[in-house]
Amino acid sequence: MAGWSRWVLAHKWIVVGFWLIAIVAGGAASSKVSGKLSQEFSLPGEPGHEANVAILRTYGNGGLQQALVAVVRLPEGQTISTPAAKTVLSAAFGALGGEPGLRVVSYANTGDRRFASADGRTTFALIFTPVQPVLGGRDLGPPFTASLVARLPVGWQVRVTGLDELELGSHTHGPAVLTETLIGGLGALIILAFVFGSLLAIAPLIVAVGSILTTFLIVYGLAELTQVSTYVEYLVALIGLGVAIDYSLLLVTRWREERARGLSPANAVEAAMRSAGRAVVISGATVAVGLLSMVILPVPALRSFGYAGLLIPLVSVAVTLSLLPVILASVGQRLDWPHLRTDVHAGRGWSAWAKGVIRWRWAAVAAALAVMIPLGLAAFGLQPGTPKAASLAKSGPAYQGLSWLERGGISTGVLTPLEVLVPSGTDPGRVAASLRTVPGVRDAVAPVSPAWRRDGTALVDVQPDSETGTPAGKETITAVRAAAASMKGVQVGGIGPENVDFTHAVYGNFPLMLALIALITFVLLARAFRSFLLPVKAVLLNLLSVGAAFGAVVLIWQDGYGSTLLGVPATGAVEVYVPLLIFAFLYGLSMDYEVFIVARMRESYDRTGSTETAVVEGIGRTGRLVTSAALVLVLAFASLASGPIVTVKVIATGLGVGILLDATILRAMLVPALVELFDQANWWLPKWAARILRPPHASEPDITPDVRPTMAHKTD
Repeated sequence: MAGWSRWVLAHKWIVVGFWLIAIVAGGAASSKVSGKLSQEFSLPGEPGHEANVAILRTYGNGGLQQALVAVVRLPEGQTISTPAAKTVLSAAFGALGGEPGLRVVSYANTGDRRFASADGRTTFALIFTPVQPVLGGRDLGPPFTASLVARLPVGWQVRVTGLDELELGSHTHGPAVLTETLIGGLGALIILAFVFGSLLAIAPLIVAVGSILTTFLIVYGLAELTQVSTYVEYLVALIGLGVAIDYSLLLVTRWREERARGLSPANAVEAAMRSAGRAVVISGATVAVGLLSMVILPVPALRSFGYAGLLIPLVSVAVTLSLLPVILASVGQRLDWPHLRTDVHAGRGWSAWAKGVIRWRWAAVAAALAVMIPLGLAAFGLQPGTPKAASLAKSGPAYQGLSWLERGGISTGVLTPLEVLVPSGTDPGRVAASLRTVPGVRDAVAPVSPAWRRDGTALVDVQPDSETGTPAGKETITAVRAAAASMKGVQVGGIGPENVDFTHAVYGNFPLMLALIALITFVLLARAFRSFLLPVKAVLLNLLSVGAAFGAVVLIWQDGYGSTLLGVPATGAVEVYVPLLIFAFLYGLSMDYEVFIVARMRESYDRTGSTETAVVEGIGRTGRLVTSAALVLVLAFASLASGPIVTVKVIATGLGVGILLDATILRAMLVPALVELFDQANWWLPKWAARILRPPHASEPDITPDVRPTMAHKTD
């Protein structure tokens, strides 16, 4: 690291020029990268996905695309049984179904009375559309409403609802990625100004800009070679902001410490790089290799999370260890003004806190576990699926349409229909009659219009009693699939079956992914910390942190203990991809905090041979750094949670609560208490492991089980 820092400082203009070119090119790529990213969560080989692909290929609509539900309410004294009413409905829904790319089923073209309420004054039609983008798609509700209103008599009311419409017209009103990053950056500037008490607050933001834009540039190129999910934009922007600021805070803080000891700016850079720079490399490598393990998941879109998980920390490390040293050596002294805070000594408040934790270590462990374990246990109740329709909106036309259905006694399961593809040679009417008898099925119809019969195949619309994201809805999917299996060539599609397959394929492999990440993390940290116990503790606490975040999501949103305070009913389920996004974000950020704290403890122990001193100095020197970095991200996620989309609120809540718990309960209480309790065992590494891992201190002899760890200190 010393040789690298000398090379960087000797070639300042090359380093600055390289990153300026990367930043400019990345800025240009960031405006175009969205168009190259995929919004598809394909599941090759899974039955639900294959059925949806076949439906889309033959009919051009439906399949994985959520259906829209047009709800019509007749005036007092009129019902759908009136001949004139049926004629009007046939004309209105027929005109809508005649538009290119649409497929409509209703009472008008089936005569099925279950498309209406018991009093006959409320009726609905299912509208199947071509696939719309998940982010930035067109809101089809208003034009469909206008089309129906124009063809219905005065006094007839129309509302278009559906899961996408309830989330405010798909996701069209969500804030742009760079807008969210800018909000997070402004919050970071305020916090960093408080931490440093000088203009040095802008240095971490320069690193964050370089890291994010350079990663966007690489993603832009990667998207030419393989499928990259659109959610990678958020992964890059928000994790890039987090890790770049984390790494910069660590290096700048250490540089200020060395300056306080009397070193020149350049010499302080070299000294900081030898210690903090090494911790940055360890953290970046651990996060990158750990998240790369997501490539084992059988979903191309999620594999791209693994690629992004590799890129973000590595690029952030590269910028932090090249551009930031140049800034500090060249203009750092001038930027460190008015220097309202000093880094000569460890923070008094955090040192006092660490001494208190040491004194009351058993109480600290008990208090921390009393918070984290119940949340972790709650995570086992996580239900991946589609949130209940009632939780997605509190007002608006789509909410009104949903209310009309519920008041008319029509179950909300109609919002999540199953689409059954019937092959040539099989009677769709008989298939519909058979599926209508399946437990949990509200209705099954086989329209005879050309939009429902094509190339010798036919489609049967199956309406479940319960929404397919709920446990009851999933049972209905299983029962329908079992009934369809007895009919040769019949396939069951729709959003529900594909989500069930997604849950099975992804979360069935989740334990394997966690085991692989845990193993890789352990090996890297064992080499870095020269310890057996410290990396085991780090892995377990990281998993506990992620589990607590999942538990918070379950309690607050899925079970509704927190969401109801905001007027949002319990979601009943968590969108299938949300836990994976939370894991991808939180795992890396949590590992950063662990590495920063424990690396400083290890350094102090090597110098003093005292575990107690290591704990006090480690927390005293990094406590403010970790909590400040965490606060930056908590504010960014709070701004994300303020948006109208429930799924985004859930993600932001999980991340914000997870980071807050990790930086406070876990790292400020449980980590120092456990290190103090384990005492000398923290620093033990068996001889065979030392040979395999080749610890970085070449002058240090092998540590064997019968050699006291303090001997390693004496030979340093």
